[in-house]
Amino acid sequence: MMTISLIWGIVVTVCCCLWLILGIRRRQTGEPPLENGLIPYLGCALQFGANPLEFLRANQRKHGHVFTCKLMGKYVHFITDPLSYHKVLCHGKYFDWKKFHYTTSAKAFGHRSIDPNDGHTTENINDTFTKTLQGDALSTLSKAMMENLQLIIRAPAPPPAKTAAWVTEGMYSFCYRVMFEAGYLTFFGRDLTRQDAQRAVILNSLDNFKQFDKVFPALVAGLPIHVFKTAHAAREKLADGLRHEKLRGRAHVSELISLRMFRNDTLSTFDDLEKAKTHLAILWASQANTIPATFWSLFQMIRSPEAMKAATEEVNRTLENTGQKVSFEGNPICLDQKQLNDLPVLDSIIKESLRLSSASLNIRTAKEDFSLHLEDSSYNIRKDDIIALYPQLMHLDPEIYPDPLTFKYDRYLDENRKTKTTFYSNGLKLKYYYMPFGSGATICPGRLFAVHEIKQFLLLMLSYFELELVESHVKCPPLDQSRAGLGILPPLNDIEFKYKFKHL
Repeated sequence: MMTISLIWGIVVTVCCCLWLILGIRRRQTGEPPLENGLIPYLGCALQFGANPLEFLRANQRKHGHVFTCKLMGKYVHFITDPLSYHKVLCHGKYFDWKKFHYTTSAKAFGHRSIDPNDGHTTENINDTFTKTLQGDALSTLSKAMMENLQLIIRAPAPPPAKTAAWVTEGMYSFCYRVMFEAGYLTFFGRDLTRQDAQRAVILNSLDNFKQFDKVFPALVAGLPIHVFKTAHAAREKLADGLRHEKLRGRAHVSELISLRMFRNDTLSTFDDLEKAKTHLAILWASQANTIPATFWSLFQMIRSPEAMKAATEEVNRTLENTGQKVSFEGNPICLDQKQLNDLPVLDSIIKESLRLSSASLNIRTAKEDFSLHLEDSSYNIRKDDIIALYPQLMHLDPEIYPDPLTFKYDRYLDENRKTKTTFYSNGLKLKYYYMPFGSGATICPGRLFAVHEIKQFLLLMLSYFELELVESHVKCPPLDQSRAGLGILPPLNDIEFKYKFKHL
């Protein structure tokens, strides 16, 4: 027994020595300071995952604004000075932003690569998103979302007795249900022949979406979905509901989906299920960050009397100027793109809410060895290394945003109550000061629609309902750090609020 133990001890020791000699990356001349971590392969991943913000702040104090960390076998160069962000983005020819995103999508949603270079599709997905989520298409999409939100919020018209009754519900659950259903109808259309059954199908999809989304951080980290049997089953059910054969009979399908359904050359070698899984990727992208962003915007607005007053006045003024009256029986509220853009108070409330809750990780992969030239220094970057920006560091920087942990509804309004765009660091004007949607080539193509739908939701809530928190001085719920790097962090716990229809 002693001999076997001794042999195993020697083997482990030799392996550790080999790892120390061969497995640890050595910092070379001109490269950023390096943190390998103590655990093979994982490197610093556990410390980063526990609290990304504090981990990065600690390394910033130790190494300065640029440093490298080993995370899950990858070497990630963090650029933490917002004054350097525009310099990083100027090196676009050295970056491959598609590799990580396409690989992650394939692993998480279960389809083959959507990179045209891999031969499974001829579609340039980025061009498709730009064509169908921006410009004239944005107006059509926003109009459909406004109609669907009102279809859910005000139908069926309540009897007088019900308008006087308060309804108590978890605010996050409420936002999840309303935004998911409206978003699902907006992108994937309505079944006009079975409207009662349609709602049951969508709510069942909502349950499956929650199960799948719960494990999404683990999928991004590289764990196979088969480890999570419930989530795997939920993903397959969601995809099955998005097969083309089931969408063809629906009315008002969005241009984004219909374009991909009826062009034979779009996903040339994908079967119907794989096409459905690419639709699932669109469903996730349209919901996973918008829903918590909607919650935070509503929560922060309701708990701030000044924000509620300013927002209500802006909404009432807008409706009056457009000649619209809120009612249950009359025409639904309709605002065009220009009118939605001209809501600076709601815009500031949303921006401030996202500033406090976003934790996106903007990453690019180096296509080759190159020198990264910043404001006052240069660094050698190796091929396949990752360049990362973590904007939460900037969003919570007290020099840029005084009293950064406090919600100030008018932080993004200037002295004329118009949108403020001037922010400073070290006395220098920042080109990038607000980045919940990413940056450069990786910026979210649906960001304009996302802001529109949150504005629409807030406007309708203020128009149709009286709103109150059950506990008027409730504390702000903590952020769910398990989703750090993916975008908007949801609350760790729900907050109860109550609402009732106004006497219109």
